[in-house]
Amino acid sequence: MVQKTYPMTAEGKEKLAEELETLKMVKRPEVIDRIKIARSFGDLSENSEYESAKDEQSSLETRIAEVENMLRFAEVIDVDSIAADEIAVGKTVSFTDDEDGEEETYQIVGAAESDPFSGKISNDSPIAQALLGKHVGDKVAVQTPGGDMHVTITEVK
Repeated sequence: MVQKTYPMTAEGKEKLAEELETLKMVKRPEVIDRIKIARSFGDLSENSEYESAKDEQSSLETRIAEVENMLRFAEVIDVDSIAADEIAVGKTVSFTDDEDGEEETYQIVGAAESDPFSGKISNDSPIAQALLGKHVGDKVAVQTPGGDMHVTITEVK
């Protein structure tokens, strides 16, 4: 079976490693303590605090496994090895909407580090998929769930 790789920036990999450290060294002991305290309340069959803590532990362990997997199969993108005006993971791209002239700027990052509210979009998103490999001045049609969008790339950094 071919293992999925997770493209990301060096900064994104570092943040994931920090998250993993926090999950293991801070969050996990906190949840274990909550379970111990809840267990001391007695009858586990009617102990909502115990059930809540066990659910939190399950979610925490799932996230730890996800982060460990992403780090194990991380593919750090070296943006310096890509042409300066070519759009790739790790680069920031500005473009104007050909219809209304509005300019938008996004950094294209791996799915593991995407945060649209901070201007970081996943390389798997429709916009990023349409832009990857393109250059300044290219006109691109982007198929989005809301309909087609036509843009002109104005800057890549």
